[in-house]
Amino acid sequence: MILRLLILLTLCALPVRAEEVVAGLSQRQISISTNFDGSEILIFGAIKRQQAIDYSTELGVIITVSGPDEALTVRRKEKVGPIWVNVDALGVQSAPTLYAVSTSAPISELVSEDTDLLHRISVRSAIFAGMADQGVDGDAFTEALIRIRTESKRYQMNEGAVELTSDTLFNTSVSLPANLVEGNYAVRFLLLRDKQVISQYETVIFVRKVGMERFLHALAYEQPYLYGLLSLFIAIAAGWGASAVFRYVRN
Repeated sequence: MILRLLILLTLCALPVRAEEVVAGLSQRQISISTNFDGSEILIFGAIKRQQAIDYSTELGVIITVSGPDEALTVRRKEKVGPIWVNVDALGVQSAPTLYAVSTSAPISELVSEDTDLLHRISVRSAIFAGMADQGVDGDAFTEALIRIRTESKRYQMNEGAVELTSDTLFNTSVSLPANLVEGNYAVRFLLLRDKQVISQYETVIFVRKVGMERFLHALAYEQPYLYGLLSLFIAIAAGWGASAVFRYVRN
C-alpha cells in the first residue's frame, strides 16, 4: 500500500507535457528484391496538446531517417607524376549509411548549434569523425563525405519539406534510394520551440533482403567457399553457353 502511494505521488510530481508529437508511417517494412529500385515513405502525424496553442513562439517539426551506422575511411588522392596515389586519410568512426532530414522551415531557424549537437539532428552532427592523421583537415574530409553521399541520395537535407497545418497536423514523404543497406532504420520526430526540442518520438523501419537477394547474401557470408564455387560454375556455364550460341549462329 505504501509502495503504491509512493508511485502515485511520483507520477503526480512529473511535469505534464504541454505539447507532444504523435506520428505514423505508411509502411514499416521494406523488402529488397532483385528488381528493387527505391521506395517512398509517407510520414504523417499530429501534435497532442493539454492546453490552447501557443502562438507567441514559432513551432517547428523535424523528421530524421537514419540507416545503420558503419565505420569507414575517406581518402584524398593526388596525382604524383603519371599516377594517382592516396596522400591523406580520415577515419570515420561512425557514419549512418543513410541519413535524411526533413524540416518544416530552414533548419537554422528551428535549432541552435547546441541543440543540433545534443540531438545529432543535421547530417554533419550525425557523423562522429576521428582523424587517421592529426595533420589532416577533418572538416574538408567530412564535407567531401557528405557531398559524395548527397550526390547518391544517401544523405538528404529537405528543408521546408514538412507541411505543418494549423500548428497541429504535419506530413511529408522521404524517398529512399535503391542502394539501401539491410538493417533497422530509425525514424525520429522532433517538436521544437525557441530552438529547443520539447517533444520527441521514435519508431523503426525494417529493411530486409528477400528472395534471391536474401539467398545470395546469406550464401556469400555464411558459406563463402560454396558461393565462390557457384560463381565459378555460373561463369563457366555462361562462357560455354555463349560459345555454343556463337558456333550455332556461325554455322
